[in-house]
Amino acid sequence: MNDNEPADQGSTRPLTVADVLALPVLAAGRPQVVTGRPLLDRPVRWVHITELTDPASFLKGGELVLTTGMPLPQDAAGVRRYVDELADIGTAALVIELVRRYHRPPDTLVDACRRRGLPLVTLAEDVNFLEVTQVVHALLLGNQAEAMRRTQRIHEAFTTLTLRGAGPEDVVRAAAEMSGRTVVLENLVHQALICEPSGLTVEEALADWERRSRATGPGDTTATRGPEGWLTAAVEYQGELWGRVAMLPANAKEAAFGPEDITLLERTAMALTVARLIHPIPWEHTAHRNALLDLVEQRYRSAEDARARCSALGLPTDRSHFVAALVELRAGKGGAETASRLMQELRTAGVPALVGELAPDRLGVLLALRASRTWRPILERLSGQVLDLAPGAVVSVGSEVTDLTDTARSFREAARVAEATPPHQPLPPDRSFHEMSDIGLRRLLYALREDVRIQEYTERQLRRLIDHDVRHGTDLLTTLRHFLDAAGNKTTAARQGGLSRETMYQRLRTIERLLAHDLESGDQRTGLHVALTALDVWRAD
Repeated sequence: MNDNEPADQGSTRPLTVADVLALPVLAAGRPQVVTGRPLLDRPVRWVHITELTDPASFLKGGELVLTTGMPLPQDAAGVRRYVDELADIGTAALVIELVRRYHRPPDTLVDACRRRGLPLVTLAEDVNFLEVTQVVHALLLGNQAEAMRRTQRIHEAFTTLTLRGAGPEDVVRAAAEMSGRTVVLENLVHQALICEPSGLTVEEALADWERRSRATGPGDTTATRGPEGWLTAAVEYQGELWGRVAMLPANAKEAAFGPEDITLLERTAMALTVARLIHPIPWEHTAHRNALLDLVEQRYRSAEDARARCSALGLPTDRSHFVAALVELRAGKGGAETASRLMQELRTAGVPALVGELAPDRLGVLLALRASRTWRPILERLSGQVLDLAPGAVVSVGSEVTDLTDTARSFREAARVAEATPPHQPLPPDRSFHEMSDIGLRRLLYALREDVRIQEYTERQLRRLIDHDVRHGTDLLTTLRHFLDAAGNKTTAARQGGLSRETMYQRLRTIERLLAHDLESGDQRTGLHVALTALDVWRAD
C-alpha cells in the first residue's frame, strides 16, 4: 500500500473527506475539524486550490476546497456569501490553512459553515497544496479505473449468466456474491420468492417481510428507498411490471450504496427479466417447491430461518397448525399445471398454503390453519378438486402438527400412507383421501413388498404348499385362505369353499403335514395369515 493511501480506504467505495484528512500529506498539517464532523463521510470528487473570492463559479460539486484564507472577505456578509456559494454548489469540505493570514478561524466563518452544514477543517502547519492534489487525484483516478474494471466484470458476468440460460436462483446468488450484500427477489404482492443472505441471516433478512416491503415505496428507477435504505430495481415480464429485486444493507452503519451497486442491481434486474422469459415455470411455484423441500428435508439453518422464509411467502407461521398432504399423479398428468390450479383454488378459498412438485408425479401441499378452522373439510374439498383435475390421483395426508418445524413428520407420515396405497385402492366411504388410520396389515405389507425379508418369510411359510398345488393340480392354498378368513372355524370355511366337512378336515390335515404347522395354534395361524396376505399383495401388484 502506498504511504499516501488511507488505511481504511476500501476498493468498493468512494474516497471521503475523512479518507483525505487521513492521508499523510495532509495529516502533516495537523488538521482540526471545526464544523461538520458527522459529514466527513461525504465523497470527494476532486481537490480544488483557490485564492479567489468567488471560487464556486469554478466548481461542480463534490470538491475539497483548499485555501490559505487570503481571499476571505473582511465583512461578515461577505463571509456568509462566500460559504453560501460553496454550500449551494455541493462542496465536500473547506480546508483553511492557519499560517499566513489567520492563526485561528474567524468566528463569522465558523458560524456560517455551521449554519450551512459545510465541514470546516483548519491546518495548523504549512502544507504543500500541490502535493495534496497530486496524491488525491491519483487515488481518485485509480479508483475510477478500478470502478470501470469492476463494472466491466459485472457486465461480463451477467452476460454469461444470460447466455447459458441461468435461472433466477443463479442470478440472485451471483448478485449477492458480487455485492457482498443480501439480495431478495419479490413479486408484486410483496412475497419474497428468493433470498440470498450475505451479512445477514435469513431470519434477519426476511423477518416481517411484507410490512417492511410495503414501507419501501415503489419506483421505476433503481434507487435507495424506504426507512431501511433498500436499493431496489424493477423486474419486468412481457413489458409489464412483475416485481422487484432488492439489495439490503447489513446495518445502518454500512456504507451507502454506490454507482457500482446500482449497476450491479440493474444488470440483475435485466438478467431476471430474460430468465423470466426463458423459464416457463412460474417463479412462485419454484419458491413454494424450494420452501417445501427445505421443510421436508429439514435443510433450513434454524427454526427461525424456516419461519421467516415461509412467512415471507405468505404462509402464517404464528398461532397456526399445519397439515401436510401428498398428491400422487398418474405419469404424465401435468404436475405443474395441477399445482397451479390447486394454488389458485386454495387462494380463492382463503386457505394459506404452500404447493409444489416434490418429485416427478408427486405434489406436496402444506396447509396453515388458524385454531378456529378444522383441516378435514378443507382436505376433503382439496381432494375432490384434485380428482377433478387429475382423475386417478391419490391424496395421502399426515397428522396435524402445531409447529412449522414438525411438518417434516407430517410429510413423512403422508409418504408412509402413499407407500402403502396401491393403485386404484378404494377410498374410505366417508372421504376422498387416505390417512394413517387406513393402513392395515394388507397395506402395510404392500408398502414392504420389496423387502427381501418379507419375501423370504413368505416363501419359507408357503413354498411347500404352493409346490404341492402345482405338482398335483390341487388348490390347498385356497382352502387355507378360507380357513384363515374364517378365523379357524372349519364349518364356515367348508361352506365358503363349497366343501363337505369331511373333505375340509382331510385337506386341513394335508396342509398341516406339508407345512409342519399346527392349525389349532393361534400364533401359527397368524404367521400363515401374514404370509398368505403378502402373497396376495404380490400377485395383485
